[in-house]
Amino acid sequence: MQQAEIGIIGGSGLYAMPGLTDTREERISTPFGEPSDSFVLGMLEGRKVAFLARHGRGHRLLPSELNFRANIHAMKQLGVERILSVSAVGSLKEEHQPTDFVIPDQFIDRTFARQSTFFGDGIVAHVGFGDPVCATVSNAIVHGCAASDVAGKAGGTYVCMEGPQFSTRAESNLYRSWGADVIGMTNLQEAKLAREAEICYATMAMVTDYDCWREGHDDVTVDQIVAVLNQNAANACKVVAAAVAAMPRERTCPCASALKFAILTAPNAVPAETRQRLELLIGKYLK
Repeated sequence: MQQAEIGIIGGSGLYAMPGLTDTREERISTPFGEPSDSFVLGMLEGRKVAFLARHGRGHRLLPSELNFRANIHAMKQLGVERILSVSAVGSLKEEHQPTDFVIPDQFIDRTFARQSTFFGDGIVAHVGFGDPVCATVSNAIVHGCAASDVAGKAGGTYVCMEGPQFSTRAESNLYRSWGADVIGMTNLQEAKLAREAEICYATMAMVTDYDCWREGHDDVTVDQIVAVLNQNAANACKVVAAAVAAMPRERTCPCASALKFAILTAPNAVPAETRQRLELLIGKYLK
């Protein structure tokens, strides 16, 4: 039985989801280890949702320490079909001001110490990732921003860096020269794994600062970010609720069949242990 249809991943500053009713917590184990925290299951705007604090409540986990595979696989175990991810980011353009929300449609990968795929260990799959976010979920977030009177900007490129240190000035200016819009440390792995799990995914990137490139803008510090995070978190809760309410009931996007033509390994060549571990994802394709 589907326990949730929409997943919400809360980033820095968003460790709970106000407005949930009929809530209960559930600790989920996965073939890839333990997720960041217990899931909070409940109802929001008449929809079954599952909320996960990405860094754990109390913000205990570095971006590089996150078990992205467990987080996404657990969402799949709950029956989640769409994920709305909330993240704090730095702005790489003057037009994206602190407290603005950006809904990116592209990513650049600058990570190097992450697990970004469910596959390997005897099975090869290559999902399409030219359009890395689900337009249906993105459009719902844009609608949620408008309904909540929050500055929400559709489209843009998110640079995903390794961290946990912030950028050097040279790096920040390099990313600006590429035309990137925002920079963060978490969302690309989620997007890749969600696509492999055939879950729709989109990001609501909450701008906290101007990174370190902007003349007259001091280097970013945690205390400055926290002050903006608190304001962003209040807005995020309103936007998420409105976005969930606007989410279509039916899925017509290609996300739901992303693996259909992606698996290259012959079914009889997949090791039994690997097949068992990935049964939830690939079982319908390896008959």
